[in-house]
Amino acid sequence: MPYIENEILERLITTMVEGFARVEKKLERMNRLKECLDGDKFMDNVDLAELLGVSQRTLARYREKGIIRYYCMDDNGKNLYLASEIREFLKQKGRNKE
Repeated sequence: MPYIENEILERLITTMVEGFARVEKKLERMNRLKECLDGDKFMDNVDLAELLGVSQRTLARYREKGIIRYYCMDDNGKNLYLASEIREFLKQKGRNKE
C-alpha cells in the first residue's frame, strides 16, 4: 500500500473541504432562488434542448430572435429558462399550428 506524506494528505483534505464548501454555497443559493420563484424551476440549455428536441444552436437562434425568454446569470454566463415560461411557449406554439 503506497504511503502518503502527512503534508500532502493535509493539502488534499483541505482542497476537498474547500470544494465541498463551494458546492454547499451554490446549493444554498439555488435553494434561495427556488424559494423566490414560488417553486418554479430553471432549466439550462442542455435540459431545454433535450426537452424541445432541438440543438443548442437552435436555442441560441430562439434567443436572438426573441422567440423564447431567457435569463443570463452574470456570475457564470449560463442561460436559464423558467419552466413555467417554457410551458407557455409550448402552448402558444401548439395554438399556432391549429
